[in-house]
Amino acid sequence: MKYSLFNSTLFERNRKKVLKYLQSNSLAVIHSNDQMPRNGDQYFPFRQNSDLLYLTGIDQEKTILTLCPNHPDKELREVLFIIESNEKIAVWEGHKFTKAEARQISGIKTIKYISEFDIFFRELAIKAENIYLNLNENAKFKPETLSVDERFVSTINKEFPAHEMERLAPIMKQLRLRKEPEEIELMKEACNITSKAFQRLLKFVKPNVTEYEVEAEITHEFLWNKAKGHAYAPIIASGKNACVLHYVENNKKCKDGELLLMDFGAEYANYAADCTRTIPVNGKFSPRQKDCYEAVLRVMKKAISWLTPGTTIQNINERVELLFQEEHIKLGLYTHKDVANQDPENPLVKKYYPHGTCHFIGLDVHDVGEKTTLLEEGMILTCEPGIYIPAEGIGIRIENDIVVGTKPIDLMASIPFEVDEIEMLMNSK
Repeated sequence: MKYSLFNSTLFERNRKKVLKYLQSNSLAVIHSNDQMPRNGDQYFPFRQNSDLLYLTGIDQEKTILTLCPNHPDKELREVLFIIESNEKIAVWEGHKFTKAEARQISGIKTIKYISEFDIFFRELAIKAENIYLNLNENAKFKPETLSVDERFVSTINKEFPAHEMERLAPIMKQLRLRKEPEEIELMKEACNITSKAFQRLLKFVKPNVTEYEVEAEITHEFLWNKAKGHAYAPIIASGKNACVLHYVENNKKCKDGELLLMDFGAEYANYAADCTRTIPVNGKFSPRQKDCYEAVLRVMKKAISWLTPGTTIQNINERVELLFQEEHIKLGLYTHKDVANQDPENPLVKKYYPHGTCHFIGLDVHDVGEKTTLLEEGMILTCEPGIYIPAEGIGIRIENDIVVGTKPIDLMASIPFEVDEIEMLMNSK
């Protein structure tokens, strides 16, 4: 790992929060992510399960955490199972955490090797009535490949059919929504690294560079500043490509007179940044591009001010669509009369603004939380309004990461987004 190790007190607090929600005489089991085969004899780069990292800080494969708070043996109330290294693993894969290192990172006293898991799990389960499993409950995403937690269900059904199985995901979702101060600091660092990448791009982008060259500049800056890499596949979309919301081919030439939309963010210590900026390839917005850009910017500034406790993403979306409706009319995209006669099921505003304004962000770029979740102090969301006019080859989105509060805090306030500042920086020597 490139980042500095956490202080274990963060994970100790996180585990204590989970324990408050567990029923009496329960056992919770949280697995690390699988290593995913890539091809031949290789794996894709490992990315830790966000819940396991949240509870332990252990960023290593083949790791299991068990929590059994009512177990009569205090040493078994928190147990972390890790890989037992050997000479072959050390030579071929490198260093793995020792028990002492795992103890220091996680704050868990009882560290066992994963080869001992089956024996100890039986001991823990027999003393419990309920077993909490950490299954994927993302409403919009169901992978075809079963996770290790999902596969573990069959083990429980076979070996402990009389136990009650409970859901850990709703508890983790509730706890991860509000960020601890240490988490906010890590996300600030992810945003700072993202800012450095954007500053680099303002000097680099010019007519005839390719989208993948822009992506390469971002990647260089991320790795140079100890980011793990990209928090998600970057979108580097010039001209009409910017009207494809999840364009990731990044293989076209950036032409004179076009806009370049860049949606990118660093991942630092497994925490994500998510930034979007739209700049003129030649360093100067045309009058029409400027009008469209400033319309988005006005909406964004207003929407950021609404990221306060007590509201919801759904409410913000509705208010933003009303703002955009007026901006679209000013831009000549349709008229008030057209709005009066529109199909309520297909409002005109969605033709030029087809996505929502916000999503939660944290250990995952699309973090836990729903559109109807009441916002609270310390939650972090993106704010990303946009305008897309395919007929004119104009796609504009601006996105910052915001800490919810009575006075919302913009973690990307240092990343330029005003027209004059962008043009000045692009044209300065």
